[in-house]
Amino acid sequence: METRFIADAMLGRLSKWLRVMGYDTHYQMSYEEETIRKSVQEGRILLSRRARISEEHPSALWVHSHYVGEQLRELVERNVLRPSRTEWFRRCLVCNVPLRKAAGELSMESVPDYVLHHKISELRWCPACRRLFWAGTHRENMIRQLEKWGF
Repeated sequence: METRFIADAMLGRLSKWLRVMGYDTHYQMSYEEETIRKSVQEGRILLSRRARISEEHPSALWVHSHYVGEQLRELVERNVLRPSRTEWFRRCLVCNVPLRKAAGELSMESVPDYVLHHKISELRWCPACRRLFWAGTHRENMIRQLEKWGF
């Protein structure tokens, strides 16, 4: 079974990086208590920066660090994450939806000519928000950051 998360409002940056690493991570600025309860019942791990959350949800993980790299290492040390490079960049960083291979009918206006001519096979898109993703300098910078953090 894949590891899935629900992160509270204090963990937006961590949520983004978990998605970069391929983890299904539900995140929004605020939740109804019922949403959290249901997500935990469905097998999501609740991540929070608030100590009291573990009193309300005993299975929740209290993330101690303020810094994303340390937060990720914290989750690895607690055996919650088992990062694999083959899973990186498989989810939409905004919607959390698995990306698909881009098809010809998508609007490619925002894609640079170089990508269209040399890396068209690498284009991925989000079926929810219709954003396009490709391996460019932004992705290279993210990979460097993950490597700097030890991944």
